[in-house]
Amino acid sequence: MNVSSIVLAVSSFVITLTGDILLDRGVRQVVEQKGIDQLFSAEIDSVFRTSDAVVGNLECPATKIHAPVFKQYIFRAEPEWLGDLKRHGVTHLNLANNHSIDQGRKGLIDTKAQILKAGMIPIGAGQNQTEAASPVLLTEQPRKVWLIASLQLALENFARLPDQPCVSQQTIEALCQCIAQLRRDDPQCYIIVSLHWGWENHVEVVARQRYEARQLIDAGADCLVCHHTHTLQPSETYQGKPIFYSIGNFIFDPRNDLNRHGAMVRLTITEQGATAEELPIVIRQCTPYLTK
Repeated sequence: MNVSSIVLAVSSFVITLTGDILLDRGVRQVVEQKGIDQLFSAEIDSVFRTSDAVVGNLECPATKIHAPVFKQYIFRAEPEWLGDLKRHGVTHLNLANNHSIDQGRKGLIDTKAQILKAGMIPIGAGQNQTEAASPVLLTEQPRKVWLIASLQLALENFARLPDQPCVSQQTIEALCQCIAQLRRDDPQCYIIVSLHWGWENHVEVVARQRYEARQLIDAGADCLVCHHTHTLQPSETYQGKPIFYSIGNFIFDPRNDLNRHGAMVRLTITEQGATAEELPIVIRQCTPYLTK
């Protein structure tokens, strides 16, 4: 079989996106006592195995560097655990959130390097804001699929220095411009936007989120999959495009019952179309399980 026939055989591309992955606090205790395999139920492994890409939001730096920023909640995971995420099927880790910087700029850049070392692709962080905000190409077949990630919150005691190592903090206006450019360059591409935004522990979508999400769809985005609230928020379809305002937690130590419920989003992209499926989960002892 030649290369051209292999390319033609790619009729769809399946992407699974998860909510927050925290590998510290209560989750750290589970990993140290029982191993990281304890965090992956058989049904989650099955979903990941049948996906071409799995994108998780890594809610902590994974580094040996101890340089904590002065803030309320400070996390750190062991970098050797990243290889276990890869082994279970995770392919990409989003760093555009408010905890990737918990061990400072050196910890952030080391986390990015550790993700690459583990065989995965980091998203939403870089040596400067331009690099951090760069769209990531997930696949070129059956058409190009781009993912753009951005943190929409102010960072606690962490100066915004766009020429220094940082996470993506593109404004909605800048994101719209980026999306529009991708759409002009390739009208057939599929564009996913992942925002870390909203009010923690709120289940309702605030008006500003709805307004900004629709701005991004109007600019040319095909799907929004977002997180940060630690709750599962409602989703909607706007102009035929799905918006998942917050899919909540994934691997996490819930503080209350609201934090236990989340979802994965499974996108199946073909040359001519795409479908989006929400897969509800419940977290028990830090481990996510499908609820249906």
